Amino acid sequence: MATEILSTVQLKKLSEHKYSSHGTSIFEPVMQVFWRWLVEQIPETIAPNAITTAGLVVNAVTSIVLFIYCPTATEEAPVWVYLLCALGLFIYQSLDAIDGKQARRTNSSTPLGELFDHGCDSLSTVFVCISTGCALQLGVYPGWFLYMCCVGNFLYYAAHWQAYVSGTLRFGRFDVTEAQFSVIALYIISAVVGPSFWAVKIPMPSFNNTLILHQVPFVGLEMKHIFVIISSIGGFYAGVLYFVVIFSGGIGKNGSTVAGTSIIAPVMHVGTVLLLELMIMIKSPSRIYENHPCLYLLTFGMVSAKVVNKLVVANMTKSEMNYLDTIMIGPALLFFNQYFDTPINEHLLLWIALIISTVDLLRYAVLVCREICNYLGIFCFDITKTKQPADQHKIMTRSQTAKQRAAVSHKQ
Repeated sequence: MATEILSTVQLKKLSEHKYSSHGTSIFEPVMQVFWRWLVEQIPETIAPNAITTAGLVVNAVTSIVLFIYCPTATEEAPVWVYLLCALGLFIYQSLDAIDGKQARRTNSSTPLGELFDHGCDSLSTVFVCISTGCALQLGVYPGWFLYMCCVGNFLYYAAHWQAYVSGTLRFGRFDVTEAQFSVIALYIISAVVGPSFWAVKIPMPSFNNTLILHQVPFVGLEMKHIFVIISSIGGFYAGVLYFVVIFSGGIGKNGSTVAGTSIIAPVMHVGTVLLLELMIMIKSPSRIYENHPCLYLLTFGMVSAKVVNKLVVANMTKSEMNYLDTIMIGPALLFFNQYFDTPINEHLLLWIALIISTVDLLRYAVLVCREICNYLGIFCFDITKTKQPADQHKIMTRSQTAKQRAAVSHKQ
């Protein structure tokens, strides 16, 4: 018998959840014209969750192709691979933008749709961050590669952290859409010019005043560094806005989160993942991260995605996040293997950790979706059918039991 993930109280609160967002990014008004046209081309029998899943699968497959050609993020992939990644990300962006429109168009909006959307976005963030590093050949500088992926995952977590505190998901002027277009442009440059473009250094000015030269920003840095630095500036700005909201106090009692918990508590979950990711990299005697960066980052990406999903669920069900989680089994195996002087080959164990983490994440997603579908009386990928909600079934069962008891009492 499968273990229940959500309690009846959580399911009830989730069914009452109302999506709340605020803010419009720079490109969104322009892209809305295309997205409104695109959703009209989709048959009304197609479920919104099916659209979201299709976009994620396309993005994941195209990214994995790049990982295969660039396992250490230092190799040069064929031109078509970079173009495929650009197309895959654009398809994902488009389908991710119209799933909500399809739900409203077909009158099939449910809390499951919001959860499904954010869950797919958490995985997409992992794939996009790693594939961006591959296109930049950032494996030449492993520290920069790790930094970029950690910041990307942390910022996505922080966005939902502030939603857990304030009850509203906020978007900045430069947000996901703009970041995705930046990455698409990066893929195209790598395809047309070649990834060697990102190794070009900013040239020195043609004058001899060395004092001034030292004050010129970015001089001597490679283009890949410039991309990461500019991205970091945008990420830092977004992070500041998130934490201003977080530390301004929540909408719960005494400034707590929507669940009435501490606004600081969520840092423990993401902090544990990032700390283990850094410690295992530093302590590895076989330099497991430097030799297998994509595999390493993908493994911890699955762990980060699970933590984000739990935060989204906690927000929508107005409940506390549990500290213990089976997703930490993979990182724990790597950690204790190092603690006992690596009796097991780290590369092999890293593959095992990836499999365990991926299976655990998928199992969690399937069980949560199944429980929500049963409770709401819906199907995840079919909006043409409905079923009896679980809560109504329980009410009818209790009613029938009461009638039976009354009949027995009357006979007596």
